[in-house]
Amino acid sequence: MNIAEGVGRRSRAQKRHFYSIARGSAMECAAIIDVLRVRGVVDASEFRPARALPVRIVQMLTKLDQSLT
Repeated sequence: MNIAEGVGRRSRAQKRHFYSIARGSAMECAAIIDVLRVRGVVDASEFRPARALPVRIVQMLTKLDQSLT
C-alpha cells in the first residue's frame, strides 16, 4: 500500500518517504519469515523462496529511492 501511495505522490520527498516505509515493511516481513523458520513452522524448502521475495522487494525499493536523490 505504501508503494502505491508513493507512486501517487508528486514530490520526490514524499515519494521517498513512502518508499522508505514500504522498505521497512518488507524488512519486517522478512523477519517474520525468519521467526517462522526458527520455530519450525516453515521448512527449508519453503523458507528460501519465501525469504527471497521480501529481500528482492527491499533491493528494488532501495534502487528506486536512490533514483530519486
